[in-house]
Amino acid sequence: MIENPPPCPKCSCEYTYEMNALVVCPECSHEWVPADSGGDGGNVTGERVVKDSVGNVLQDGDSVVVVKALKVKGSPSGIKAGTKVRGIRLVDGVDGHDIDCKIDGFGAMQLKSSVVKKA
Repeated sequence: MIENPPPCPKCSCEYTYEMNALVVCPECSHEWVPADSGGDGGNVTGERVVKDSVGNVLQDGDSVVVVKALKVKGSPSGIKAGTKVRGIRLVDGVDGHDIDCKIDGFGAMQLKSSVVKKA
């Protein structure tokens, strides 16, 4: 999340806010992708790099293992540590949930990359 979003390039409004990957102006409804500050330097292609809990780079289609027990809302039992998840898909999710997958016995779910490791 951007601490101080940039002002609107169209109307110069300073009350812009972040919505997913976009910055939005409440006055003129202009939406744009903010320019990167260039802090990471190594990510020249513009692609987002997602890493697991131990630092391995994840890609679409990888298999991962859940490293800690997770509670699931509406389910009497959660996802146990050691559960293998196959065929993940990387997404720009909400609140850091950047993995979209299907887990046997639970169905479609979104997971955070910080609770999985590459299998």
